[in-house]
Amino acid sequence: MKPVKIIALVLVIAIVVGCAGFGIIKHSEISYVMAAMNKAVDTIKDGTWQDIIKGSGGEEGERESEAPQLTFTPNDYAGVSLQSVEDVVNYYNTVYNATKAETANYTTEDGSTAVFYKALVEESLTLKPNSLLVNGKPSSFLNGLVSPILGKIFKPNVNGLPPCANRDPNQDVDETGASMMTSRVTPEDVLSCEVVDNGDGTITITIVPQTVNMSHKGMDAQGHFFNSLGAIDSTIETIGVEWAEGTTADNCKVVYEDGYAKVKVDVASGKIVEGEYHMVAKVDITHANFMGAINNKGAGLILYYDNKFPASDEYIMERRQLVRQ
Repeated sequence: MKPVKIIALVLVIAIVVGCAGFGIIKHSEISYVMAAMNKAVDTIKDGTWQDIIKGSGGEEGERESEAPQLTFTPNDYAGVSLQSVEDVVNYYNTVYNATKAETANYTTEDGSTAVFYKALVEESLTLKPNSLLVNGKPSSFLNGLVSPILGKIFKPNVNGLPPCANRDPNQDVDETGASMMTSRVTPEDVLSCEVVDNGDGTITITIVPQTVNMSHKGMDAQGHFFNSLGAIDSTIETIGVEWAEGTTADNCKVVYEDGYAKVKVDVASGKIVEGEYHMVAKVDITHANFMGAINNKGAGLILYYDNKFPASDEYIMERRQLVRQ
């Protein structure tokens, strides 16, 4: 997930640059977009990109909320007493920690044995349909162009329950080097939540976290649930973008909102048996000047990043050539 913030940045910048004359898309502009994206692919492949750690808006105006409408009702759920949001958070943390604490042996591609998390997840990154806007205006051509580029760059990986930096528990650390093997969710992180008794000894907990701009994995309300991208604002300054007005903080936003974590818990074992982590990142760049090609332009897009638990045997074999022992 580390290169994703670079991907998101270059996607938007490349489109802003390539569409300086929005509405008249010339062959040279398409070529510029493709060249910029190919350069992004190369920098990710050869490792020359770098993470620069650090902080809503957008020229397209207010976006309609996609967050599920949740209402928490104090009750006993399958024998678990949950009388407050704090109770829900404490229970989520308990079952998350119990689930993530388990490890398993895996046979690797070379036939050796490795110890990784038992709870592995599948991941995907997609562009919200028709969410790409240039100076507040949509383009069916550009929206069609970006998804294949995104698919070319983003290669799904295999990791543990989010937030997670690595399937190896010993390497699952945040940007400060602190372990992320245990949940950091607090009641203050929760915008809304819901608990459902499924009537079969399981309960389903859904939590929508508070909105965060420039979320860092493991470090804030969104990062306590998702593999968020870190700081794009600092990174953008390194590639020569300047601003027609305002500062980088004014003009580069990555707003995380409307995402949710949804887990099914087996009450008897006290562990998560199914999970869905849906992160929504709304990237907006405004008033950009870049390489003399554009002046005072803006662009934005919405990325969906999803983790699904448990990962299938087929998925972990395809992505990392691992076989569960």
